[in-house]
Amino acid sequence: MTSLRRSLLRRLAAPLSMLALMSGLIAYWLAWQYTQHVIDRSLADLATAISKQIQIAGPDAPFTVPPLAQAMFSDPAEALIYRISDGEQELAGDPKLPLQGINVRRMHHAYVFEAEYDNRAVRVAQVRVDNVEGGKPMVVEVAQPVRHRYRIAAEFLVAIMMPLLLLLLAGWGIVWRVVNQQLGPLTHLADSLNRQTHTSLEPVDETDVPLEIRPLTSAMNALLGRLKTALDAQRKFIADAAHQLRTPLTAVKLHAEQAAVARDTQQTYAALRELRAAADRAVRLSNQLLSLARAEPGEQAARFVDVDLAAMAFETGAEWVPRALAAHVDLGFQRSDDPGEDETLPVRGNPVLLREVIANLLDNALKYVPLARPSGARITVNVARGTLDDGQPAAEIVVEDNGPGVPANQQADLFKRFFRGDAHNGNGVETGAGLGLAIVHDIVAMHGGTVSYEDAPEGGSRFVVKVPLAARAAKPVSATPAAAPTH
Repeated sequence: MTSLRRSLLRRLAAPLSMLALMSGLIAYWLAWQYTQHVIDRSLADLATAISKQIQIAGPDAPFTVPPLAQAMFSDPAEALIYRISDGEQELAGDPKLPLQGINVRRMHHAYVFEAEYDNRAVRVAQVRVDNVEGGKPMVVEVAQPVRHRYRIAAEFLVAIMMPLLLLLLAGWGIVWRVVNQQLGPLTHLADSLNRQTHTSLEPVDETDVPLEIRPLTSAMNALLGRLKTALDAQRKFIADAAHQLRTPLTAVKLHAEQAAVARDTQQTYAALRELRAAADRAVRLSNQLLSLARAEPGEQAARFVDVDLAAMAFETGAEWVPRALAAHVDLGFQRSDDPGEDETLPVRGNPVLLREVIANLLDNALKYVPLARPSGARITVNVARGTLDDGQPAAEIVVEDNGPGVPANQQADLFKRFFRGDAHNGNGVETGAGLGLAIVHDIVAMHGGTVSYEDAPEGGSRFVVKVPLAARAAKPVSATPAAAPTH
């Protein structure tokens, strides 16, 4: 698992450490160059000072060395070595000190070079002095072991690196503190989310949330809001479903008790008929609840296939013809957009649920139309190409009847779960559970479509379903071609 804290610490501490290391190396290199220059300059100045003393003193000078120089040469800490010669004859100092070397460098009147003395690397400053008597020029050399400047450079390095190390430690501490401070809002966010329960999904407080994290918290609050809405709807649905199931189950129990205590066959048969009717209502309600459960988008989206909605509407309508004939209702189907031969209306969806949409609309119409029109009752299923509100091509199914219609004050609640307009009408219609149109609405919404109610031009109800058309990439599930107008 990736840790943001560790990742930030690595990404910040590593460059900081590299910067400190590079600073130390550069500082050491500068210290070494500075030490080289200073010591070379001091050797050259010392050799030049001795050469000037020799020039001033005259012929006896080659055999004497200034007292200050003698004191410096006798200091073991300086480890200085000198030599004075005329190029051939040794006049003073150590005769083993070489007259030539490598990496020669000129500094004013002196030459500085590297040489080997007594198996040790030394740095030599050499000055030539003209003899005042006109003889051979004298050579003054002052040398010092290289290890002496290494020691000085190391002292410089320690003096530089100790503050750098302290600064590095302080930098690490600052990085640690800043990272923890900047990650603090995430910790508070996690604590706030951990306090959430399924009964209280409150939005996360964004007061102290940095702008960079605000999109995350906003999306999370939106998710919590949707989850809260879904849970509230689920709780309400469960409560309503339990209430609705209680009625038919109570009726089943009551009629069963009546059948058990009936004194004659006629009473027993009557109780059993009522028992069967109550059981049928309970079964239908259970099936409707299962249909609502299947209408959840997350459950069904993966099962979508190509469906010819025109053929499906015709097939489903044909299945309802026997019931319509029994109720003396003229159930017809028509295609109003003048389709070409074998032209289909392909949509992408779940064929079982789309068939449920048409069946529920027909069931709703057959429940009300016969009572309002004992003769001349008519239900028409009309299929055509249409468009959604955004202009997207859609398959349109219209179920229209010449029944009583829906009062204007109830039309806004038609597609709400457990809303029963017949409960207020007293029209003799068997009371339903108020789930049929809610199922229609949820299934159509799951398919990206719309369903709406209109008053029919000649009176009655008109339900309009629109589902987006899909590309005809596969053979539709319902392969029956669109039929001609039928009644």
